[in-house]
Amino acid sequence: MDGGILEEHTEYVVNAIHRILDQYKESYDVRAKEGAATSGNLPKSVILVGHSMGGFVARAAIIHPRLRKAAVATVLTLSSPHQSPPVALQPSLGHYFAHVNQQWRKGYEIQTSHTGHHASDPILSHVVVVSVSGGYNDYQVRTKLESLDGIVPPTNGFMISSTAMKNVWLSMEHQAILWCNQLVVQVSHTILSLIDSRTGQPFPDTQKRLTIFTRMLRSGIPQSFNWMMQSHLASQEPKHVLVKDVKDAAGSLVHASTACPRNVYWGDDGFEKDIYIQTTTVTVLAMDGRRRWLDIQKLGSNGKSHFIFVTNLAPCSGVRLHLWPEKGLSTSSLPLSSRVLEVTSKMVPIPSGPAPTQIEPGSQTEQPPPSAVFRLGPEDMHGFRFLTISVAPRPTVSGRPPPAASMAVGQFFNPEEGKIELPPLLMLQSIYSQKDMLVKEDHPLVLNLSFTISLGLLPATLSLETAGCGIKNSGLPDEAGDVENSRLCKLRCFPPVALVWDETSGLHIFPNMYSKKIVVDSSPALWTSTRGSDKTTVLLLVDPHCSYKTSIAVSATAAAGRFLLLYGPQIIGFSIAVILFALMRQARAWDLDLPMPPMVTAVETNLRMPLPFFLLAIVPILVSLFLSFLMSQPFPPFASFIIVSVICYLFANGSVIILVLVSQLVFYVAAILHIFIKTRWEVWEGKVNFAFVRWFINLSSSFFSLKVVRVLQGNPSLVTVLAAIILVFLVHPALGLFVLLFSHSLCCHSMLCCHARRKELFDYKNKGNDGSRQFTSKSDGRSNQRLPLEENSSNSPNSSKSFGDTQLEIFHHRHGLLILHLVAALMFVPSLAACLQRMGMGQSFPWFLDTALCTGVILHGICLTKPEYNCFLFSFPSIRSTEVRLDFIYLVAGYYSFLCGLALVPDRVFYIMATIGIISFALRIVHRRNIEKGEVYMVSRKHSHRH
Repeated sequence: MDGGILEEHTEYVVNAIHRILDQYKESYDVRAKEGAATSGNLPKSVILVGHSMGGFVARAAIIHPRLRKAAVATVLTLSSPHQSPPVALQPSLGHYFAHVNQQWRKGYEIQTSHTGHHASDPILSHVVVVSVSGGYNDYQVRTKLESLDGIVPPTNGFMISSTAMKNVWLSMEHQAILWCNQLVVQVSHTILSLIDSRTGQPFPDTQKRLTIFTRMLRSGIPQSFNWMMQSHLASQEPKHVLVKDVKDAAGSLVHASTACPRNVYWGDDGFEKDIYIQTTTVTVLAMDGRRRWLDIQKLGSNGKSHFIFVTNLAPCSGVRLHLWPEKGLSTSSLPLSSRVLEVTSKMVPIPSGPAPTQIEPGSQTEQPPPSAVFRLGPEDMHGFRFLTISVAPRPTVSGRPPPAASMAVGQFFNPEEGKIELPPLLMLQSIYSQKDMLVKEDHPLVLNLSFTISLGLLPATLSLETAGCGIKNSGLPDEAGDVENSRLCKLRCFPPVALVWDETSGLHIFPNMYSKKIVVDSSPALWTSTRGSDKTTVLLLVDPHCSYKTSIAVSATAAAGRFLLLYGPQIIGFSIAVILFALMRQARAWDLDLPMPPMVTAVETNLRMPLPFFLLAIVPILVSLFLSFLMSQPFPPFASFIIVSVICYLFANGSVIILVLVSQLVFYVAAILHIFIKTRWEVWEGKVNFAFVRWFINLSSSFFSLKVVRVLQGNPSLVTVLAAIILVFLVHPALGLFVLLFSHSLCCHSMLCCHARRKELFDYKNKGNDGSRQFTSKSDGRSNQRLPLEENSSNSPNSSKSFGDTQLEIFHHRHGLLILHLVAALMFVPSLAACLQRMGMGQSFPWFLDTALCTGVILHGICLTKPEYNCFLFSFPSIRSTEVRLDFIYLVAGYYSFLCGLALVPDRVFYIMATIGIISFALRIVHRRNIEKGEVYMVSRKHSHRH
């Protein structure tokens, strides 16, 4: 999480690539000298596989100026962020990501001459990038960040989730993606397939490599929800391949066209037993070697123009599907291969749950789960009259038990009949009350559940309980009868399957969907989200012979956890905005000669309805939508975008309030303890003679009397600035911010001690009037000598506040700065931790961007050490009666931070904080020069002792 470290890793990867290629050359030269060299081309490129930040470093190495031309042509990344860092906290890290992505966008642009003519192909036109995401179980890198949209064009790469990857179908944790066997095997086979067996080199053609990635990784089910509603076969001319002879209805041998291999052969005798299906639903419960005929024109009427087929039979070897123009055209002059089309290749494998075990060989078992799904749209069946389902005969192997039960269910259906839309109110109510629905028998095989709130935001537990399957009551008692009916229904109904589509994370498949929590990995209510991203589509493949009791429940804890995980960067940016809005309240109160409110009060004031909350929470959201309109960007989902943004803003306010209360409690406890110990020590000092303590005090006094120490004590701000800036430029920016925090803490503690000591002295004075003990020590005398001055100061005609109240207001002011700079320092902690881990491996200076911005933050903390500096203002000479005060600057900075939070780039808040520091520094210099010239413009303020 440090930009400098990533740049060093990029340099290392470039050197490693060059070294690998040089090793091949050196090895070839040595073998050539020994006469053992073989002819062939040496490798000119390497394939880069990167995990997490390593994937981004691989892309950064490709655009490195020292990398040899065409040294890398293929990149495969695993759980790697490409759009931005997972949590953009360090400015240099966000800048490095933006720079690399900008170079990649330029790399795919066509090079033109000054006259506008084509000069050369894009620089990166030969590079193919594939990004593999871990899905919803990867809590460190979100799928949206792993997308290649806007960076790599679709002609050169794509992103795929492990949940939709062929032979994988699993979501995995950030580290598990490295060792998950299913994924490792599939990726290994894919990389080996990229090598041309004739040359031993990767295929040079870009489209050839991209086709291999697509064929090896992607399943037949698309990543977006269009598989059930439109056909991808209609636009393609079928390729007929002649294989074997089959018999038509008249028993004559004819040629069939199919994509199945030639070595798959069935006995022809099985097809003498054709079955004519008269209902829209067809069921296969065994490998009986028969062929089912379905009349498309008859069964596909009344809007049921789509056909769906789920089975656990293996394509080609277990089941085949053909489209026939007519039945019994053996006398036609056209060969049957031109009229009959086999569409078995459209069958798509899906993950299946564990098969039920047989109690004994040959016994009846529960229905096995489907392992493949097949769909035909009206465009696919246009021009054909019949659809046949040919099932292979059951194989018999001597000495072995028969194979597990086989099943297949097909149906002509109308997609509109199975649609069920779940409104937002229903999902929200399911948090505290489970919602049930009954799906009766003879329902569509495909149920389309449309969740209007994304399941990435509200993970829902979907349960399907078999309620009936056409079996009459067995006559047993209720509980025993229910158990018996449930057992019998499991023998008839196949386990449901859920296919979930999400716009961001793609396809998710949940087999054996009796009761599972469905969650996807998407952030649907971001500024960059598109319309429709706030919805999730769930297709349930359920047995039409059975009825089901469906229940939906949303867990509040799971929803809160996903919310914080998805919108954490947004809440961080909003937290900075909340603090700046609170500082605005403090600066405004000082300008209006009102008591300076504590941070908690200032934050609570910003939450008041309707005006403050509307101006500080709703208006920035509307501004972001207006900016989207100006930049011609797609609008996010309006309702969910506003609701989620407001909730994030409330979360940010709550986080800031907790931080303020905890820090304030620490300061108050420390001040009370300090004053308690100090006052008791002053009482005991004159009564008890501690020689060692007196010697230590005298030694300390002599040390603090040194001229250097007195100069440093007289200029604490100068010491803080020098120490902080030195650490920022030479060591790490976080250390410089820690020095600033230490200065704020000392000031806050000192102000609270003065406030508490003032009350303590008056308590002792009042007790003295009642006859109790009074201060008699020398220290008491010194303290009492200072009281008249304080009384005179607080009771002067131009003063309306006591000295203690003034110190308390100074505490509130510095406490606000402390909270702001504490959050800024915490944002650099991940970078500091990464640098500490690399201690001893070589030290480099921090990036100039980080040091420059942190220097501005430090100037902000030093130049505004006193609340009277809040009255700095400047006016525009060309506009009369126009003054810009610090509270207005805080307001603009808060709006900017709010927009940074909406864009998920909280690191950019450092730019506005550094700008405030530079403005404060410039105004402080102007203020001091005016003092020297005697031309100070004093803002109206009653407390003269504050100026």
